[in-house]
Amino acid sequence: MNYSKIEVIGIDHGWSMMKTVSQVFITGAREIRTEPAVLDDVLELDGKYYKIGTQRQEVKDTKTEDESFLILTYASIAKELRRRGKTDAEVFLAVGLPLTRFGSEKTDFVKYLTDRKEVTFSFEGTEYHIRIVNAAVFPQCYAAVADRIVSFKKKTLIVDIGSWTIDIMPVINKSPDESNCITIPKGLITCMRSINEKCVHLFNGEIDETELQNMMRYGKEYAKDEEYYDVAREEIEAFAERVYNSIREFGYNLKTTPIIFVGGGAVVMKNYGGYDQKNIDYILDIKANARGYEQLAEIGLRNLQKRA
Repeated sequence: MNYSKIEVIGIDHGWSMMKTVSQVFITGAREIRTEPAVLDDVLELDGKYYKIGTQRQEVKDTKTEDESFLILTYASIAKELRRRGKTDAEVFLAVGLPLTRFGSEKTDFVKYLTDRKEVTFSFEGTEYHIRIVNAAVFPQCYAAVADRIVSFKKKTLIVDIGSWTIDIMPVINKSPDESNCITIPKGLITCMRSINEKCVHLFNGEIDETELQNMMRYGKEYAKDEEYYDVAREEIEAFAERVYNSIREFGYNLKTTPIIFVGGGAVVMKNYGGYDQKNIDYILDIKANARGYEQLAEIGLRNLQKRA
């Protein structure tokens, strides 16, 4: 096989946002019952039409229990191929899972993504023909820092705050310590739910998730001084404190342990965490995991090419 002709595409399948090295869009794929008049954000597959990215879908037990993430994968591929000027390609998928679920879910996730080897679909009116060569799965926490891990000190703590989970991964002697990795199912979606539950209780109304995401991304000065946003600010600050408390509970010293926050919640910790210390760093690019997946897969394929 000529690996040089394969398009390696890294995709971070988040419950809130889908990410590639260049694209970010809402994790939403909603079937449209009739042919749409406007094809913006519309994917057509097997005679069915799907609106992509407008409204976040509900969190499920796994990402493989229905075809939603498969449809979102094809949309991600189309967005990346369009950027690369291609509509026909052999595709190698580079994806990720939390380290604590890596062993148990890896096989099913690869099968889910690669069962259908050859796919023809349309996205925003352009037809794409792809052949799924294979898929590689990497630890999502590790991938975000893979390009800088050689510079780490003896022990560094990586905290990946995603939509649904918080992954805490110690790196010792530049290698992940899998025996002490932790996944906590209390990510940013749970924070947004908490905000709106409190707003409904107090004011009988909610704040749109897009507004909450912007408030998290741009900091305390984003929102107006209104009662809804006062509640949101308090809850986001409480969320950041809970993250730090979890780190403390697992025996890490916040003043001495080198900590790197990654994922969509890194900016939340920077804006609302209340800590300004040299031992705490932030990777604010929410596409960092997707970029890491792609880089790691490309290294693996180059090694295969050398041995061929």
